[in-house]
Amino acid sequence: MEPALLDEVPSLDLSDFTSGDAQKKAKFVADLGSAFTNIGFVAIKNHGLSDELRIKLYDIVQRFFSFPEAEKKKYEFPELFGQRGYIGKGKETAKGFKVADLKEFYHVGQPEPLGDMAKNVFPTELPEFEEYTVEVYKTFENAGRTLLRAIAIYLGLSEDYFEDKVKNGDSILRALHYFPIENPDLVPDGAVRAAAHGDINLITLLMGASAEGLEVLRRDGKWIAITALPDQIVVNVGDMLDRLTNHKLKSTIHRVVNPPREKMGTSRFSIPFFMHPRADMNLTSLESCVSSEYPKMYVNMTAGEFLDERLRELGLKK
Repeated sequence: MEPALLDEVPSLDLSDFTSGDAQKKAKFVADLGSAFTNIGFVAIKNHGLSDELRIKLYDIVQRFFSFPEAEKKKYEFPELFGQRGYIGKGKETAKGFKVADLKEFYHVGQPEPLGDMAKNVFPTELPEFEEYTVEVYKTFENAGRTLLRAIAIYLGLSEDYFEDKVKNGDSILRALHYFPIENPDLVPDGAVRAAAHGDINLITLLMGASAEGLEVLRRDGKWIAITALPDQIVVNVGDMLDRLTNHKLKSTIHRVVNPPREKMGTSRFSIPFFMHPRADMNLTSLESCVSSEYPKMYVNMTAGEFLDERLRELGLKK
């Protein structure tokens, strides 16, 4: 039987999973699994990110994006394919769309990169930028690992199934600026702040944005607005986890719509954390998620191969 359609994202408390109470832990796993098989999104509290750090991070991010274009472009390196540093306006186009999103962003990756993993670049004019982004990166990486433990249990895997796959993974903290549109009449036809898309990674952790606009596509085709409370983060399934579970856990399509015309001249800031595994993780669908009722949907590939494919589709890699 199809689960009931949800009008809002379920709210869960991560401390229920880590409390040591077996009953609370089991309920958290069941509720998280139910949300991820239904709408693909969940709101989480007690995630480890303090309100003070969130405010400091947003402040320093806004200061960076207020720099003149020439200053920001000093931290744009095309050879990194948008995986580190600044990515300017008009550079990313959602898969299947022809018009670039109305945004610019900055990527911070693994603080201690291994092998051929790209090194971070930070704006020298703002020394706190590195301090705050790296602290939030580590906080979200820790919360993400805990959530993946719960997901592993729900899937009938060992609790530490994802541990070696995400250790020193290529996760990314993205500081996003949806810039003001002073003249809405000049916006290219069909251009929005973020066109409908699914995330590439295993899971995404998103702290509350500076303004409304995030919407998720329910399976009946209705768009549902999502707004995280100040003490919550929103977590959603990415395409890699969807592939691994043969679409049992849903990478739900979402978007960021343009504000009303009278608010087009205002900025919107958002800071998601994209939790990626190591490039060599095998994304072949789990045998337990494939059956005659649910035949295998995806070709076999590694996380690195899938990321490369998507970067080309987004226009970040030629």
